Amino acid sequence: MNRIVLWLLSTLSVLVLLFGYHTSTSGAGLTASPPGVFAGSSQTSGNGGSSGASQKSSGQKSSGQKAPAATAPTSATGAVAQTQWGPVQVKISVASGAITDVNVLQYPSGNGTDAQINSYALPQLIQETLNQQSANIQMISGATVTSTGYLQSLQSAIDQAGL
Repeated sequence: MNRIVLWLLSTLSVLVLLFGYHTSTSGAGLTASPPGVFAGSSQTSGNGGSSGASQKSSGQKSSGQKAPAATAPTSATGAVAQTQWGPVQVKISVASGAITDVNVLQYPSGNGTDAQINSYALPQLIQETLNQQSANIQMISGATVTSTGYLQSLQSAIDQAGL
């Protein structure tokens, strides 16, 4: 009799836990913000910092040397890369033959897990792009799908920019 009661209570507990579990795709209680644009820049950062390139040019001006004329910045938007979790699209800004800024226009954002993964992966991908100046960058562990889509769209944008 004790075994039957124990088995019944165990089964009931498992059923309560099973039906009470909310998966990340349920959509209930998510606080993720709507898709935005992840951006990075090697020229200036949002907190007022500046890159070595802009510091160098300001140093040249103070010494009386003339800085060479830079080409006007242009931008190129990569093709939308369809991934299993959603589209990824990258836009780059180019000046003097170098990538100066990267904006991620579209990225997977269907649930809380996507938001969590992309909040750490996209800034790393952007920074790596600015450092390497190409699509030959490392993928982010744990964000393989987003990284693959990012690289496809980035290469498309680089091709359009003629780099």
